[in-house]
Amino acid sequence: MSLSLRDQLLQAGLISKKQAEKAQAATGKDKPRGQHNHGKQITAQAPNAEALKAAEAARKAKAAKDRELMDKAKEKQALKAKYAEIKQLVEANKLPPVVSEDLYNFVDHKNNIRRIAVTPELRAQIIDGRIGIARCEGRYSLVPGAVADKIRERDPRAVATINREADKVDENDPYKDFKVPDDLIW
Repeated sequence: MSLSLRDQLLQAGLISKKQAEKAQAATGKDKPRGQHNHGKQITAQAPNAEALKAAEAARKAKAAKDRELMDKAKEKQALKAKYAEIKQLVEANKLPPVVSEDLYNFVDHKNNIRRIAVTPELRAQIIDGRIGIARCEGRYSLVPGAVADKIRERDPRAVATINREADKVDENDPYKDFKVPDDLIW
């Protein structure tokens, strides 16, 4: 017959008899089942109304939290789907990259000045609004204006620039008569 762990530790001399008795008393294995509190029998009590109310409140709170987590997961999934659509639109419709020393400067969604290589014809099309600059996965690509509008519907921050509206001039602007050209190269 195999010895219990307590007996094996005693034989090995790793614990004393006093420590073994103390551990056994702490676990309560020497007491018969159902006997606690100096031999008084503990009886199972019927759940009272307060306990039922607390359990019901806990169940409702858990259900509300589960719904909230499910809503967040659905929002995250919808956001992923939206960005997948944007990526697909950009990849399918982007214009081939241009190798040129002529750069077009624009402001991105974080108000940082960015630049993209363009030809004079592309610059004129960007200024007219026939071509837009779309951001996808940290890169900027030139896309047709109609595609830029579709991308802007999904996420306005994904389109860096598209000139659709005429420049609105404030009536009180003292420099309204002095127009800065769009093709100004610094």
